[in-house]
Amino acid sequence: MTGNITEITDFDAPELDVYARLTENQLLNRADPKKGMFIAESPKVIERALNAGCVPVSCLVEKRQIENETEEVMEVLKKCSQVPVYTAEFEVLTKLTGFALTRGMLCAMYRPRLATMEEICRGARRIAVLEEVVNPTNVGAIFRSAAALNMDAVILTAGCSNPLYRRAIRVSMGTVFQIPWTILDKNIAWPQEGMQALKAAGFRTAAFALRNDSVAIDDPKLASEEKLAILLGTEGDGLVSATMAECDYTVKIPMSHGVDSLNVAAASAVAFWELGKKK
Repeated sequence: MTGNITEITDFDAPELDVYARLTENQLLNRADPKKGMFIAESPKVIERALNAGCVPVSCLVEKRQIENETEEVMEVLKKCSQVPVYTAEFEVLTKLTGFALTRGMLCAMYRPRLATMEEICRGARRIAVLEEVVNPTNVGAIFRSAAALNMDAVILTAGCSNPLYRRAIRVSMGTVFQIPWTILDKNIAWPQEGMQALKAAGFRTAAFALRNDSVAIDDPKLASEEKLAILLGTEGDGLVSATMAECDYTVKIPMSHGVDSLNVAAASAVAFWELGKKK
């Protein structure tokens, strides 16, 4: 494949705008969501996005990767044969923040249609619900744990960091493309309407919080729930009191050595491991 490859020698070339100069909000394109894009980094992550049905817009590849016909890169390019492929020397691409972490390849893609809450809940047994988790690193780490530890889906409130932000995708190792997820519409009042929708879908709800009136994480009642939603709150403050009041269970992870809490991403891994076990 050589016909659609264009070499870029100037970092200021307009072809690099989507990779180098558009902000996350500009990529999101709230004014016209159908044209919203995201950037996937590294061949493995790009392939996971392609396998999930994401549509590529263009690729940016280090020139050496094409010259050496690096296997994982060439496999991705075969699947992107209908879109422009831009290539440049490493010296040009290192001006891109974090390029050394991309394994020599980036891909701009259109954002997929956001699933509805009903679609997310249908057929799911265990789901994670994130309330106002604003750090993209935490969101990415939670997705990676959710995919690895038997969560069927993730629901995010409107104030959460978007799972398709570059850092979230990178930290998740592309698992944001492997597990169903959605962001609650701002018109759905949280927690009242959102929690009602979860219960209408048959889910019991477990709030992870630092409260003494809680059940143990290994309580058999939790494991026996046919459908369970695991709620995790924002960094620092955790879940709001109104959300906890709506939940069927409050769960506290036991601590030692005077540690009062875990980071939300670490807490999610503990919760998913214990409550995501197959019956």
